[in-house]
Amino acid sequence: MTEKKLSLVCFSGEFDKAIAVFTLASGAAAVGWKVEIFFTFWGLNIVRKNKGRAFTGQSFMARFFNFLMGGRKHLPLSRFNFGGISPPLMTGMMKGHNVATLDELISSAKALGVKLYACEMAMNILEIKREELDDDIVDVLGVPTFLEHAEGGQTLFI
Repeated sequence: MTEKKLSLVCFSGEFDKAIAVFTLASGAAAVGWKVEIFFTFWGLNIVRKNKGRAFTGQSFMARFFNFLMGGRKHLPLSRFNFGGISPPLMTGMMKGHNVATLDELISSAKALGVKLYACEMAMNILEIKREELDDDIVDVLGVPTFLEHAEGGQTLFI
């Protein structure tokens, strides 16, 4: 029997899509699949160490975009964000229904051995340094290397 693999490309920095990424990742890992997540562009916001807004990078545009991204605590809901109030409301609803929150899903995925990778190209464009990312990022990869990792498994883009 061949090993089951799931490779997720997380290019969205939206709260509900981050929940989907980590729900799929932890669910697949829990049933024995090899799982990896490749964070690119706005998805990198989910794995930033700095959880608040900061002007990082050298160029004006990089500093502007990095400030707007703001880290995991500032992920907007993809619809009905209502000025940023919706993610905390959604988290409360999740807790009220005994559903794992985003932070709990991330912790579960890490505990289950999900491998986290960052996109080299997106980091270069946004001027994000390796040390600005969570320590759980296994490596910074280019697309060809990620495709080698993903070969033979399921790949989903979120």
